[in-house]
Amino acid sequence: MPNIHYLENQYLTVAVADAGAELTSIYDKKNQREIIWEADSKYWKRHAPVLFPNVGKHYLNHYLYNGTTYETKQHGFARDMEFVCTNDTTDRVTHQLKANADTRKVYPFDFVLEITHRLDENQVIVQWKVTNAGKEAMYFTIGGHPAFKVPILENTKQTDYQLIFDKKEALAYILVDKETGTAIDDTVYHLELNQSKYAITAHMFDKDALIFDKGQIQWAAIGYPDGSPYVAIKCNGFPNFGIWSVPGAPFVCLEPWDGRCDNKGFEKEISKKPGINMLASEEIYHKEYKIIVY
Repeated sequence: MPNIHYLENQYLTVAVADAGAELTSIYDKKNQREIIWEADSKYWKRHAPVLFPNVGKHYLNHYLYNGTTYETKQHGFARDMEFVCTNDTTDRVTHQLKANADTRKVYPFDFVLEITHRLDENQVIVQWKVTNAGKEAMYFTIGGHPAFKVPILENTKQTDYQLIFDKKEALAYILVDKETGTAIDDTVYHLELNQSKYAITAHMFDKDALIFDKGQIQWAAIGYPDGSPYVAIKCNGFPNFGIWSVPGAPFVCLEPWDGRCDNKGFEKEISKKPGINMLASEEIYHKEYKIIVY
């Protein structure tokens, strides 16, 4: 059985696993229900994985660093690794993952990744700390991938629900190339909002994730059929955001990203990748987002 850590206050009970440092449950005490997707492998076997050291795919599943090609897989390796719990209290838990011989085969950097889940009233705050413990500059992208139950109410269907945003104008997005899993960056679509809302449709995710660049989304929520939110993501300072589900699956992922998949056809050095994060030797990166339960 996986090792699970529990956080609790008067609003929420939260579970975080050592495996992948993954958030596996947010139980809403007021409404007496689970918010996080149960990871039914019929549709998708995960709850809320961290995406590191790459969000999405590299073009042709590899990248170039200092002239050497490194093979990669979608969303990196952290989500499939066992983290070490370094702090565990009633309102926060911190997990740590360090570079090792296996990670260096696909990612030649000495990193320390720390993930903290913290409770603050009706919010779960997810904090990332990345340290470059090596002597050379390191490059990475990182993202969240929490999946929320939609529908959440009995006798409703997913298409009764709405996405809610912190702006009234249309949002621009791009799509994923099915063959390579990378972004088609030269074709832009628009999500036309109605009073900051967009109704979820049956075929919304037929072409995989919707990718929003240029910091367009700093707050996004899933709303009941009446248009009021029941869960939201607040992600100040994040340049990228994904919205995704498996067609027909009863969940929707709201994904704050710092960097994203390659553009289709990108084959330059990783240091040249648009939106890549770079840390100098001993430099430390911090980022956080919040899950708000209403």
